[in-house]
Amino acid sequence: MERGSSSETLDQAGKQRGGQKLGSMLPQIEPFIPKRDHNPNELRSWAKRTGFVSTFSGETTATVSDRDGTDKDHSGGFHLGRGRDQRGGSSPKIEIDPILGRTGANRGFEIEPALGSGAGAGQRLPREESDGALGLRNGTARGENKKRRIGVEPVLRPADDERKVNLTGNGNGNGNGTVNGDGHQVPAVTPAAEPKKEDSKNEEEVGIDVPPDDEEPTPGGWRRSSQLKCGLRENPGFVPLIYYGLQHYLSLAGSIIFVPLVIVPAMGGNDKDTATVISTMLLVTGITTILQSYFGTRLPLVQGSSFVYLAPALVIINSQEYRNLTEHKFRHIMRELQGAIIVGSIFQSFLGFSGLMSLILRFINPVVVAPTIAAVGLAFFSYGFPQAGSCVEISIPQILLVLIFTLYLRGISISGHRIFRIYAVPLSVLIIWAYAFFLTAGGAYSYKGCSPDIPSSNIIVDACRKHAYTMKHCRTDVSNAWRTAAWVRIPYPLQWGVPIFHLRTSIIMIIVSLVASVDSIGTYHSTSLLINSKPPTPGIVSRGIGLEGFCSVLAGLWGSGTGSTTLTENVHTINTTKMASRRALELGAAFLIFLSFIGKIGAILASIPQALAASVLCFMWALTVALGLSTLQYSQSASFRNMTVVGVSLFLGLSIPAYFQQYQQDTSLILPSYFIPYAAASNGPVHTGSSQLDFAFNALLSMSMVVTLLVAFVLDNTVPGSRPERGVYIWSRAQEMETDPSFLADYSLPKRNCSRRVPDILGT
Repeated sequence: MERGSSSETLDQAGKQRGGQKLGSMLPQIEPFIPKRDHNPNELRSWAKRTGFVSTFSGETTATVSDRDGTDKDHSGGFHLGRGRDQRGGSSPKIEIDPILGRTGANRGFEIEPALGSGAGAGQRLPREESDGALGLRNGTARGENKKRRIGVEPVLRPADDERKVNLTGNGNGNGNGTVNGDGHQVPAVTPAAEPKKEDSKNEEEVGIDVPPDDEEPTPGGWRRSSQLKCGLRENPGFVPLIYYGLQHYLSLAGSIIFVPLVIVPAMGGNDKDTATVISTMLLVTGITTILQSYFGTRLPLVQGSSFVYLAPALVIINSQEYRNLTEHKFRHIMRELQGAIIVGSIFQSFLGFSGLMSLILRFINPVVVAPTIAAVGLAFFSYGFPQAGSCVEISIPQILLVLIFTLYLRGISISGHRIFRIYAVPLSVLIIWAYAFFLTAGGAYSYKGCSPDIPSSNIIVDACRKHAYTMKHCRTDVSNAWRTAAWVRIPYPLQWGVPIFHLRTSIIMIIVSLVASVDSIGTYHSTSLLINSKPPTPGIVSRGIGLEGFCSVLAGLWGSGTGSTTLTENVHTINTTKMASRRALELGAAFLIFLSFIGKIGAILASIPQALAASVLCFMWALTVALGLSTLQYSQSASFRNMTVVGVSLFLGLSIPAYFQQYQQDTSLILPSYFIPYAAASNGPVHTGSSQLDFAFNALLSMSMVVTLLVAFVLDNTVPGSRPERGVYIWSRAQEMETDPSFLADYSLPKRNCSRRVPDILGT
């Protein structure tokens, strides 16, 4: 190798290519061939002579921006002059090494000789022989996503130039100088200061996570290390897949099986009906999850009975015309729900497959999603503990135990598994259920002359009538589902009869499908980042929403009582279990389908005391609120604009429905207190002259999630605010599927030749 200065070469290249990128400033770069007997100083001479500049992540981005006079970000959202992202905030001053195009010595990546002896910063052995001349220091894999770390140190330069990133050179003779963005030479920092930076331990350092060579940063930020045990496309083996799949669904048990325990008794169904609906729910959950895994977004998301559909179902159930029904009440209301769900789901499918959702996406941001999801959980505050309080000796221990498992014992690991954190809900339910069984067997709920098998309407003795409610909600032996359910029963479409279609209920479910779509959009984005993948394209989001609508049509045909959509709790489950394998979810879904054929499984789950189910739902609804508010992390949550939008949306989302619910309380003598908020549809203040429209508008305005979505949507899209402040979702571009093999494997349809024939709205 030859030694020499490259200042003249850089000067000429700067004049000829002043507006080009720094990496392409020289026509050719001489390849570096490692030697085993070379002088370490030759590295610096070679780099100076060839103009070598490292292109890791966004190192050249700021230089190009400064020279071109533009503010473009070519590194996926990272700008050296702005810090880690573009959401504001200051970052320490940054200096790139004059010769090697890197930051200070002993930090992150270095270019090192393969072998060397003697003193000096450049004479260090590489970590691996295979690295050759490009030795990696402190570049070991972090977690399972193998990220590497590069250190960035502050710049020792005047304050007026602290936001510029220059290439400083210290060649021989007249070669000392700095080449700035315009190609001019300015005085440089003396080389004598370099050893001081190496020895200093008090300098400020900024850690930057850099993906491996075969990965790219996600738009708007880097992939965050979630230390997944099993990635999206990983196959650890058949036995681990079964374990991970069952683990995933057990952690979601509260969301999958407890909704029928609320709606079926409210509809007048018996224990056998509850067991049948639970079996149907298991079947629909398995089928729709497999469909979404193959033909939807292909993210590891379980489809099930979302809490979004629970509130409108309770509104329809408690309408005035169904209050006095005695014969076939359950079947009639179920058919009404089926018709409404089918109409709303067809609208959702049209929204997705037509591509309209791709246009709506630009108006859906974290400031809209966060209060909407939070309102879904807050809407049931009047049902949660008032129902659970009917048996406080069961409900309070259940709530305390699930909180202890989730919060206080979450760090305890047994055989490498955090049992209490992952299985908090099913484990606490089993313990408290056994505790309730001992209370029942011990006579805690036995009253002289009173039988729990006699319906409360047929009880004559006043003393027994007073205890009938307690016996029904607390005893573990009041359910006769085990005695009446068949061992083998396959749920089938239209098992409750032909669906009933009404305009009023159809309008309600159409609007509710919009709320469910907003909920799913936030879940798609959060999950994609959680599994270290790029966010889906708008076309893939539309494909997922369209398929969710189709899945809800199946739920309406089978008669599960609610629609089937993406469960918000998926985000918490993936973050807790560290499992994101599609195959594991598919195996678990197949197991759910198998369990749905065993009628006794649904009968066992239907035997859970109602007070116990209500106390579990108190935790699940609170978790939904927390997951919704956590979406604000993608925006500037400390912004006064965002705080005001979220606060006003939540307050009005609770206060306006309260006005409709309290408008005429003539239902207090007919319905239980925890059902009164869902009876406003028949007695609300809206009077349009059409009973169908009156029912629809009163019902919609009495639901917190609908009002919250409306207020947040209007405010966020009309109040001025920058994109970083609003936290606008950054979705991937469709062109990236052709250039990024990993992105294509994550989201493309199973058969490549089939996916090429679908329109662009399907994500190709």
